[in-house]
Amino acid sequence: MSSQIKENNTNLKKFSADCENCFGLCCVALPYAKSADFAFDKEAGTPCPNLQLDYRCGIHKNLRKEGFRGCVGYECFGAGQKVSQVTFDGRDWRDDPAIAKEMFNVFQIMQQLHEMLCYLNEALSLEDAQPIHKDLQSVLEETEHLTHLNPKSIIELNVQAHRVVVNDLLLRTSELVRAKVSPKKDIRRGKDLFGAKLKGVDLKGANLRGALLIAADLRKSDMRVADLIGADFRDADIRGADLTGSIFLTQAQVNSALGDSTTKLPSALRIPDHWIKVG
Repeated sequence: MSSQIKENNTNLKKFSADCENCFGLCCVALPYAKSADFAFDKEAGTPCPNLQLDYRCGIHKNLRKEGFRGCVGYECFGAGQKVSQVTFDGRDWRDDPAIAKEMFNVFQIMQQLHEMLCYLNEALSLEDAQPIHKDLQSVLEETEHLTHLNPKSIIELNVQAHRVVVNDLLLRTSELVRAKVSPKKDIRRGKDLFGAKLKGVDLKGANLRGALLIAADLRKSDMRVADLIGADFRDADIRGADLTGSIFLTQAQVNSALGDSTTKLPSALRIPDHWIKVG
């Protein structure tokens, strides 16, 4: 494995939430509506009642039981600590209310940039993507630069235009990685597979980008080398499924699914605490 690939494998660990160094931004900046994922409505910019003075969640260990599955399945990709400690240099929105609105707006944009960085770093860690590593590295450096702009400049960014550039490279990465596998099941990108019966199905090398897999039965399915970017795994049953070698799968997606200790995950991801332990 090249030193570049080793470095980017290490970098992937940076793109996860470090709540100890964040001012509870996701618990304040983001809105949500009462649903199966959230127990009540909350407006953007309003602190969640469960947010404590030390910025810890008062029900963190019981989020799913208390009706906050959406929180379990959320990932800021490290944007929270970047905004708190770098962009705003450790200034706290509670101590300095004048910066609160700007800070919350910046956070939502930073989350998108960090998500892109996470995927770009993963792409650079893949041997099969070697032919476009130079392009990936260039766009990664440009994206990283954007995350270090001042708050006003970040808010003025055309994030959608930048996402188009990033997405093109991620699509090319996916094609290079999956080229070595001939998928046995053709699934249209973004297909609605809500509650689909896919137990034991061979999905190796499939393009499941943006697929709606909510409550799908994926037990013992083979999703190796599948592209899972943006796939909705809420309550998908992946017990015994094999996702090793799948690409662009995040911890947030795994957290929203239902699995057990027989589920095989990429090495960078961990088995969530709420999964059923077997044996």
